[in-house]
Amino acid sequence: MKAINWELYLITEEKLSQGRKSLEVVKKAVAGGVDAVQLREKNLSLRERYKLGIKLRHFTAARGVKLIVNDRVDLALALNADGVHLGQADLPLKEARAILGSDKIIGITATDLKAIKKAEAEGADYLGVGSVFKSNSKEVDSFKAGIGIQGIKRLSREISIPITAIGGIKLNSAYEVIRAGADNIAVISALTQAADIKSTAQDFKKMIHKAKKQRTA
Repeated sequence: MKAINWELYLITEEKLSQGRKSLEVVKKAVAGGVDAVQLREKNLSLRERYKLGIKLRHFTAARGVKLIVNDRVDLALALNADGVHLGQADLPLKEARAILGSDKIIGITATDLKAIKKAEAEGADYLGVGSVFKSNSKEVDSFKAGIGIQGIKRLSREISIPITAIGGIKLNSAYEVIRAGADNIAVISALTQAADIKSTAQDFKKMIHKAKKQRTA
């Protein structure tokens, strides 16, 4: 298992970026402290995602920021990304690992305890859990009603791999999500739609650091 040391994980989605290009959003977010980026872009073709991915790979690699590709193992390989994030309908973890090799990060979205335990047993490097809070958007494809803070607490007791919390997480809820046991937070619109992306990312990092300090006190 690879060490997951990021804290704030931006998932790109240009259609949710208020007219801004994803590369622009990523640059501002990284300046504010984002330390992992996931190339998602559901509305783009594979070729378009590849072209964007090349730009993101150059930018993130130069700054020590992890680049993860959503769903597509082939795209992650083509970009020499740091890893891939897989859903339950994507290529199985074992097959993805055989293709990518042992040095790449593989994250898994799992929506029930059986799938979560399976992902952990098969060597997932982190687990994507969400939605944490109820969300009317279509940016997260799992629990629309939200598993809540208590759900994060239960999961943190059940598993040993890092938990990436996603879905409906805003600046005012980030502290409680980390206190509950999440290792890091993934966001889309909380950053892509922020008036000041850099400043908002900085505020998220402050809340995460505060929560982690309190959790270990």
